[in-house]
Amino acid sequence: MSATQVDVARPSLLTQALEFRVFGEAYTSLWTYPLLQKAPRGDGQPVLVLPGFMAGGASTYMLRHFLKSLGYRAHCWKLGRNLGPIGEKEHDIHERLKELKRRYKRKVSVIGWSLGGVYARELAWLATEDVRQVITLGTPIRHPNSVSVSWLYEDVTGQREAHMPPELLDRVPEPPPVPSTCIYSRTDGVVPWQCSIEKPSATTENIRVEGSHLGMGFHPAVLWAVADRLAQPEGEWQPFKSSLLTCMLFPKPDKYKDEYFNKKIR
Repeated sequence: MSATQVDVARPSLLTQALEFRVFGEAYTSLWTYPLLQKAPRGDGQPVLVLPGFMAGGASTYMLRHFLKSLGYRAHCWKLGRNLGPIGEKEHDIHERLKELKRRYKRKVSVIGWSLGGVYARELAWLATEDVRQVITLGTPIRHPNSVSVSWLYEDVTGQREAHMPPELLDRVPEPPPVPSTCIYSRTDGVVPWQCSIEKPSATTENIRVEGSHLGMGFHPAVLWAVADRLAQPEGEWQPFKSSLLTCMLFPKPDKYKDEYFNKKIR
């Protein structure tokens, strides 16, 4: 029987209430947009962007528009709203990835917001030869039942998040076989920050921002970090380093601690 990880508290009611910051973050992203154009520019690589739970392609529009302005070939997933679970969309997402790989004849970077990040990490395992790197935004890569909207997931899908396929539950927390960046916020009102950080390895990293879960797709710091990660030459991945210009946007990330994640029940 597969093990399920537990013992991470859901975000507090105060932290959940702070999700209303999303409106201010949207406004901030608009007036900082000219400054964001100074972010590292792309090499024309294709990028596939996967939306979060209950969201569709429109939710990732600003992120994709921003990346296109920097020279990336950013694409929507074209599968409507993300209603989970992955089993029902795995084939279609994989086909979308292969379509972009054929079109551009290059590996595809995959960005996943929230539940979309679970899909992105799974794609890295299923099609390693087609994925250049994975970037997740506030993704619950472990402790899925600690997400504050797990009740909504149960209502929409008819199943608990922890009842995802056992092989997926076991694989998603493990570092993917491609470079991986997890962007998270300690004040995420949907996904506890402990659920969103990656195990340390030579090709994994965690980038901390100050912001809401709902604003991850257009928060200025997130946009900058995503552009910076995508700008790296293929095969030359290095961990993120903030500059004097951006150091105020990126607090020191939390260290991964095994005791957060090793407790399991069967």
